[in-house]
Amino acid sequence: MPYQLDPELAAVVSSVPTVDLSDLPATRLQMKQMFADLAGEVDTSGVAVHEKFVPGPVGAPDVRLLVYLPERRALPSLLFDVHGGAFVVGDADIGHSANIELARDLGVAVVSVDYRLAPEAPFPAGLEDCYAALTWCVKNSDDLGIDPTRVVIHGASAGGGLCAALALLARGRGGPAIAFQFLAIPELDDRLDTPSMRRFIDTPHLNRSNTELSWDYYLGPGVRGTEGVSIHAAPARATDLTGLPPAYISAMEFDPLRDEAIAYAQALLAADVPVELHLFPGTFHGSAAIRHAAVSRREAAEARDVLARALGVEPS
Repeated sequence: MPYQLDPELAAVVSSVPTVDLSDLPATRLQMKQMFADLAGEVDTSGVAVHEKFVPGPVGAPDVRLLVYLPERRALPSLLFDVHGGAFVVGDADIGHSANIELARDLGVAVVSVDYRLAPEAPFPAGLEDCYAALTWCVKNSDDLGIDPTRVVIHGASAGGGLCAALALLARGRGGPAIAFQFLAIPELDDRLDTPSMRRFIDTPHLNRSNTELSWDYYLGPGVRGTEGVSIHAAPARATDLTGLPPAYISAMEFDPLRDEAIAYAQALLAADVPVELHLFPGTFHGSAAIRHAAVSRREAAEARDVLARALGVEPS
């Protein structure tokens, strides 16, 4: 069906890669190349980058982290980044350029976690990797130069869903204190029954069929939409959101995930959790990668401002 995309996005939407999660090996290679092309040559000046392998969940392999420590520290805050990719694609490296910029511009430590992917490692493997990594960061706060009460978790798409789940898991386990959750275009609901999910079956970049495959890989065949799916897999199923960290949630107008993001923001508000929600008009899932568009520039500027405030840094 036709979509009333922002004119700048519509002019180049035909160049957006078609993602086919039914062929994971090919898609993984395609997305790795796409993110590398988008990043271009990376300027690492002013930021020390370290690769670390830290203890994973019991019985699981160590978890790889990329740690970004800026030469200029504004505050001892930590931005804990969880990459997107439908639970099945990507790694900590895809946000490398952006994380260097955030560390340098905001003057805070950034840690990106390389969690295990489905279907090779289905739920809860990826989430438990994130939790183990976050716990390690807090336990090693002195070495990282961070204040464990100033931790902001940050993710987009499946990364946003994992961050929402991470906040629920930390609350339930009495784990690390999370000061703020930044949930961009989050993947939250395995039931796939919102109006946007039913309607947007052929939207650019992400469509309903890919979302179905994403959840089938993550939960296992035949599990999505059934009773008993954990709130830590699909945070939209949680009925008690009290005591969770304040949140920022973004949604794109022509995104199958749009309505679950809005519903989660409303549920957080109903639980007296402070929330900022922004729906960007004329956009689609992943359209922020078209950086020259004015709406993408607004989205990026707002993200930086929100993160700065959440981290306690004065925006420049």
